[in-house]
Amino acid sequence: MIRAHLDKLLTVVIAGVLAGLVLAAAALPAALAFGIGFSNLSTPYSELPNTLRTPPTAQRSNLYANDGTTLITSFYQEDRVDVPLHEVAPVMRQAIVAAEDVRFYQHSGVDLRGVVRAFTVNKRDGRTRQGASTLTMQYVRNVLSSDPRLTEAQRVAATEVTTVRKLQEMRYALALERELDKEQILTRYLNIAYFGAGAYGIAAASKRYFSRSPADLTLSQAALLAGLVRSPDSDDPINGDADAALARRSYVLERLVESGQVPADAAAAARAEPLQLQPNETPNDCTGVPEAHNDWGFFCDWFTRWWSSQSAFGATADERQRALRRGGFSIVSSLDPGVQRATTEQVLKIYRPTDAEAVPTAVVQPGTGRVLAMSVNRAYSVQDNPVGQKNRPNTVNQLVAGGGAIEGYQGGSTFKLFTMLAALESGLPLSTDFVAPTQLLTRFPVTGEASCDGHWCPTNANPSSMDGPRTMWSAFGRSVNTYFAWLTEKVGADRVVEMAERLGIVLRADSDAKLARYGAKNWGPFTLGVAATTPLDLATAYATVAAEGTWCAPLPVVSITDSGGRPVDAAKPDCRQVLDPDVARAATDAARCPVGDQSMYGRCDGATAPGLRARLGRPVAGKTGSSERYETETVVAFTPQLAVASMAANPDDPRDAVGQAVQARMVDAVGEVLAVGLRDQPVRDFVPPSERTALQVTGARTGN
Repeated sequence: MIRAHLDKLLTVVIAGVLAGLVLAAAALPAALAFGIGFSNLSTPYSELPNTLRTPPTAQRSNLYANDGTTLITSFYQEDRVDVPLHEVAPVMRQAIVAAEDVRFYQHSGVDLRGVVRAFTVNKRDGRTRQGASTLTMQYVRNVLSSDPRLTEAQRVAATEVTTVRKLQEMRYALALERELDKEQILTRYLNIAYFGAGAYGIAAASKRYFSRSPADLTLSQAALLAGLVRSPDSDDPINGDADAALARRSYVLERLVESGQVPADAAAAARAEPLQLQPNETPNDCTGVPEAHNDWGFFCDWFTRWWSSQSAFGATADERQRALRRGGFSIVSSLDPGVQRATTEQVLKIYRPTDAEAVPTAVVQPGTGRVLAMSVNRAYSVQDNPVGQKNRPNTVNQLVAGGGAIEGYQGGSTFKLFTMLAALESGLPLSTDFVAPTQLLTRFPVTGEASCDGHWCPTNANPSSMDGPRTMWSAFGRSVNTYFAWLTEKVGADRVVEMAERLGIVLRADSDAKLARYGAKNWGPFTLGVAATTPLDLATAYATVAAEGTWCAPLPVVSITDSGGRPVDAAKPDCRQVLDPDVARAATDAARCPVGDQSMYGRCDGATAPGLRARLGRPVAGKTGSSERYETETVVAFTPQLAVASMAANPDDPRDAVGQAVQARMVDAVGEVLAVGLRDQPVRDFVPPSERTALQVTGARTGN
C-alpha cells in the first residue's frame, strides 16, 4: 500500500506536466514539477556513488575439502553468489525484464511512458497493478538499502517513502545508464535482487527453489522466480503463499507473450506445469555441515577460529567474521576426506559418542602445517545433552585443538621429546649415559605425593625394564622417567619449557601459563607431561621434528580466493626453522625406538609400542605417554610425510582415569590412520644424524 501511494503520487504530479513533451526531455518536466533545475536531475558521472558501479553485496563464502569440489559448508549473512550474465538462462533474463520493466531496453533509466501507463492503469483499476520504477531504479534502491558501508539511518533514507528519494533514484538511474550498458545493469540486478526464502541473487534462488544452476532454468521456473521479486516474502512458495507465487508466474508468462518473447502455446504449457519445487537450502556455518559428514564439524570450527586470528581479513575478530560471511571467498581447506574418514572410523572403534571418554585425534603434514584431519567421538551439535554430560554426546567445544573452555589434557611422556631436544641443542649427544635408578631425588621443589622432603622424586613405572644404564635412545624407547628427570636437571627445566613452546605447545591452563612464565626453572615435572596440551599441538610439535626442525603454524587451508578470484596470502604456510636440522634428525633417530623401528646407529633397545613399525611397513618414529594414574593416554607417530597425535581423556572430568589398556588400541588406530594417509605416497626414510650429534659432546647450537 505504501508503494502504491507513492507511485500514484508521483504519476499524478509527473503526468500532469509531461503531456505533449517528447521522450528525450522526460526528465525536464519532472524536475520542474519539483522546483529544481535539470542540472540537478542529471547527476554528473563524478557524483555517482561507487557502490552503484560495483555494488558491495554480501557474498556467500564456501569452504571445500582439499579436492576443491567437496563442499564442507558455507558462511553467509545473505545466501548469494554472483554469476555473470552468460551463466543465466536467456529465458530468465527475458522473464525478469517482462516482470519488472518491459521497456528496459528502450528507456535511459527513467521511463516516462511507464510512469504514464502506471498512472492510467492504477487510476482505472483503483489499485496498484503497475509500478513506475524501472529495473535500473530498482537496482539503485537495492544497492543503497543494503550497502554495509552506509549508516543505518542512511540505509533507511534510501528506502523511505518520499518524493526526494524517488527523485534521487531517477537521478542515479539516468547517470548509471550513461556509464553502464544494459547487460551490465541486468547482471547487477539479477545478482542483488531478493527472491525470498533467504535466497539473494539468481544463483542462490535457482538452487534454493529448484536445486539447479541459473543456466538450466526452464520457462516455467524462470517465470516463477521473476514473479517473486515484487513480493518475495509473501509470495515465497516454500514459506509463504504458493497460490500467490503461481498467480505471479501466470502474470509473467502473460507479459512474455505480450512482448512477443514467448509463443502463446509455450506460455500455456508452462502455466499448466505443477509447481514442482525441489528445495535445497545452502548449509550455513559449522552446524550446517551435512549430517553424513558431521565429523567434519570440529575441523570447520577450528577453521573459523583460525580465520578470526588472521589480520588479512580485518582489524578485529568481529570484522574478520563479517568478512567471512559477506566476502564471497572460495576456500579450499586442507581437510582430506579419505584421511578424515579413516580417522573417524578408528576413533569410533576405541570409544562410542556416548562414552564418557573421548579420543580427540589430529593429523598434520610436516613442512606445511596443513591439517588433514581432526576427529573425536562426539557429535558436532548444539543439541542438549543428558544432565551432567557437558560434552557428550553433543558438543561444539574444540576438543581436538583446544581453546575456549578446553585447556587440553596431560601429555604424559610425549613431553620427554622436549627434554631430549633441549639436551641435544645444549651439546649433549644421543649417547649420553646415565644409570637410571628406580627413584631419583631432584633439586626441584614440589609438594604432594611426588615430594620427598619437599623435592620432586619421580620413579620409574616398570623398574625391571627401565632401571640401569641408559642413553637417550634406550631411555626414550623405554620411557625411563628418572633418566629424563636427571636430563632436565642437567640442561635446565626452563630450557625444556621453552623448547615445548617453541615447537607449538600452547599452555592454555592459567596455572601452566603462570608456571612457564614465573617458575620455569623449578618446573622439573614438566618433562613428564604434567601440563595440559591438545592433539593438534602435539602433532604440530612432532611434525616439526619430522620436517628436520622446520616449524609450521597449523594451517586449515590450501588456497583462498576472494570474490574477484584473486588469491589471498593468508593461505600460504607460515614456517620457520626453529631447530638445527641435525638436532631434529637426532631426536627423530631416538624417536624410532618407542615404536619398534631401529635407529640408524642400531641403538634402539626396548619399545612401548613395539609392533607399530612392522604393521605400517615403513620407517616411523613416535612416542607413547601416560599421565599420573593413567588419567590420560597419548600416542604420537610420524613419518617424513605425516604426523598423527591421539589422546584419550574424559573432557568433563580430567581426573577420571581412562586406564592404561586403551593405549594398545590407540597405537593400532594411529597406525591405521598413517597407513591410509600414506597409501599413495612413496616410502621415505629419515635422514640420519651426524656422528658428532649422535656420539660426541659438542658446544651448544641454535635452531635459527
